[in-house]
Amino acid sequence: MTNQMQITVFQGTVGDRNDLARPGAMAIGTLMADRLGLAPEIIGTASAVIGRGWLEALEAARPSLIALSDRLNHLFADNIKPFTASSRCAASLATLPVVARYYPDACIVWFDAHADLNTPATSVTGYLGGFSIAGPVGLWDSGLGSGLDLSAVILAGARDIDPPEQKLIDDGKLQWVPAGGGLAEGLRRAINGRAVYVHLDCDVLEPGIVPTEYGVPGGLSLDDLHHACQVIAEHSIIGVEIAEFQISQAENGTPATPAALLDALSPLINGLTR
Repeated sequence: MTNQMQITVFQGTVGDRNDLARPGAMAIGTLMADRLGLAPEIIGTASAVIGRGWLEALEAARPSLIALSDRLNHLFADNIKPFTASSRCAASLATLPVVARYYPDACIVWFDAHADLNTPATSVTGYLGGFSIAGPVGLWDSGLGSGLDLSAVILAGARDIDPPEQKLIDDGKLQWVPAGGGLAEGLRRAINGRAVYVHLDCDVLEPGIVPTEYGVPGGLSLDDLHHACQVIAEHSIIGVEIAEFQISQAENGTPATPAALLDALSPLINGLTR
């Protein structure tokens, strides 16, 4: 079958502390569908926003996460490239093990202000989103699978990194390409010709560019992101997921449009449709 692309919109709650990212994911998926003439598949159902801890959040999200895993499994089995608009980063607990199963030699470019390599044993906050990579690489058992080699992970733009995460970087367990003028060329070296699956947490951007829960100074501009995506698009792109775009900064706030964000990502989107 010829490579195709399909759009998935994840509407489950997965460690959410507000209900702004689900409509944000829907806005991204709807705009992508309008631009490409594709009908998005809606996966997951909302559960109560849970603030009591990672385990309760994970168990509440598990049915939706299993459905998301099944969706990616189906797409990859049919040689279809996924574009996933997710509510929160913790949805990657379901997607990355599937990527690793179908593309074991690919790398994961993880755009995020945070490293997301904490575990229940190392986390200070107990926030499920901070475990998003740690589960798929087997640092803890989420019950949603693992199999991703830590050496396949490239942290792009991370700058709020906890000591246990920094040790993994310092020990050479994975690659880190900091934000700044060398980002695009650093990504080219780190990818080193491999196929690429891209994850974008919107907080990798400089605060204020798009609405997102966290703001960490020293982030990327949309131009920085576009240039980085141009480099990534020199390689085979096997899938893209976007998380943490909030429809506004606050409940009842003015709705934001993801148009400029998707424009910056256009090299990746074009790569998916090739």
